[in-house]
Amino acid sequence: MEGIYFLQQIPSKSIPCVFFDPQYRGVLDYLSYGNEGENRGRERIALVQMNDEKIREFIVEIDRILIASGHLFLWVDKFHLAQGISHWYIDTSLDVVDFIAWNKDKMGMGYRTRRYSEYLIVLQKKPKRAKGVWKIHNIPDIWTEKVNNITGVHPKPIGLQGELIKAVTNSGDIVVDPAAGSFSILEACQTRGRNFLGCDLRG
Repeated sequence: MEGIYFLQQIPSKSIPCVFFDPQYRGVLDYLSYGNEGENRGRERIALVQMNDEKIREFIVEIDRILIASGHLFLWVDKFHLAQGISHWYIDTSLDVVDFIAWNKDKMGMGYRTRRYSEYLIVLQKKPKRAKGVWKIHNIPDIWTEKVNNITGVHPKPIGLQGELIKAVTNSGDIVVDPAAGSFSILEACQTRGRNFLGCDLRG
């Protein structure tokens, strides 16, 4: 199912927590690996890519469905972190409130420095507040978790995502992922007693 259509079916101001891992080229276009799609990266290069306008369209819909003080956890790479992403959420009710670096404990690609991390931007819908909303206070802002069972092109840390879900939702709440990929959020919800609502172009 297409993610924008999926989000449009969800009532406004009904969801406390959304995870969004946009399918973008980001740093890969700047590295311009000539053999991508030949010797490696066939699955990744075959995926439909999201440009800035499409990502913003997703975030505007996410802003609509979030409850007051609800959270969006947005995955980005180091290119977007350095260049800035404020144009994705300008004129919405969302503000950046925190940031987590995921140390994958595995070295990736790079012509200069080798990629070892991905980054999670924490945005909150107004009004911004932590007391009574963020319930766990021992989550470090650098999280090390190796993903061993890779079931998708962009696997994500189930442990970290599960702790964040537990921090901002209650038992039985619905967590949304409109670009689910490997469905790691589904697994995280199952371990924390939350309900999952998500989709991917492939199912």
